[in-house]
Amino acid sequence: MITATDRGFRYMEHPSKTSTSMLEGLFDPAADRVWRAFDARFRPILLEVAKKLGLDEADAADAAQETLLRFLGEYRSGKYDRTRGRLRSWVLGILKYRVAEMKRLKGRRREFRGESGIVEIPNDQELDLVWSSARRAAILRLAMTELNTNRHVAGKTLQAFDAFVIRHHPAAQVARELNMSVNGVYVAKNRVAEKLREIIARLDQLYDEDP
Repeated sequence: MITATDRGFRYMEHPSKTSTSMLEGLFDPAADRVWRAFDARFRPILLEVAKKLGLDEADAADAAQETLLRFLGEYRSGKYDRTRGRLRSWVLGILKYRVAEMKRLKGRRREFRGESGIVEIPNDQELDLVWSSARRAAILRLAMTELNTNRHVAGKTLQAFDAFVIRHHPAAQVARELNMSVNGVYVAKNRVAEKLREIIARLDQLYDEDP
């Protein structure tokens, strides 16, 4: 059961607010729904960043899990100072440390086998770029899922967009396969692209990481 504390209740009334508002709800240990929303929003990004830093799928999943749990513990204990930096910098710092530890452990194993054990971790500026790339990818995946699930546009329009834009089939081929004109294929492309931009703009606000 979610306790309607001042912070938690404000968030639950407006679940689509930015991560700053979401963080307020995390102060309530009983607000499981808030934690699940935060986890669903940021786990895919952390997973992608960990993989880009050289971890395999399983290790990246472990690193993302441990980062989220440590983040929650530190946040609830009051260690996060909003005046000292962005949320992404804090979370990335936790992830960077965990990834480095995992790579050092593997490095020692390689050294034992007579291989190179050198561990390289990008600097903060490079990590920011990796995070931004992973964030864009996560938002695009969510936007595509929403577009397909909620049927914002007709089924044939989506099919034309998928074939022409995603799978790079020639417009004439798509038109023949879907029994529509070539111009109709371009209209479908523009219609879906416009709707995607709307969804992405809304999701982008949900992922606002400013403190």
